Amino acid sequence: MLKNINILGFYVSNISATVDFYSKLGFQKAREEKTLAQMSLGSMTLQFIDKETAKEQGETFQKEAFGEPKGTGMYINIEVEKIDEYFQSLLAKGLKPSTEPRDWPWRHREFVIRDPDRYKLVFYQKI
Repeated sequence: MLKNINILGFYVSNISATVDFYSKLGFQKAREEKTLAQMSLGSMTLQFIDKETAKEQGETFQKEAFGEPKGTGMYINIEVEKIDEYFQSLLAKGLKPSTEPRDWPWRHREFVIRDPDRYKLVFYQKI
């Protein structure tokens, strides 16, 4: 029986840049090694794997690791409080969101930012 979704995995080109980026967003570092890192938020963990490790694996792993663009059609949705203040805090840290906060018909105020590998993160607040 299904129990929980708690880890999502992503191939990335630079573990240290990825950890720095997600730390600025407010994620907590759960683990960091040369070729793997885990960043947590609540009960969810994002696992980042250096794409170069796929060269030691089979062709399927290599296609996944080196495929571009990363995350096409996938959105990681993250709920926040005080979205406009959070948006401003990211700007103050030197991050560059792709969009500004905007209200949507599905009763969310959202903005988008892409991580160093271009995975798309949607920050939202229910309105």
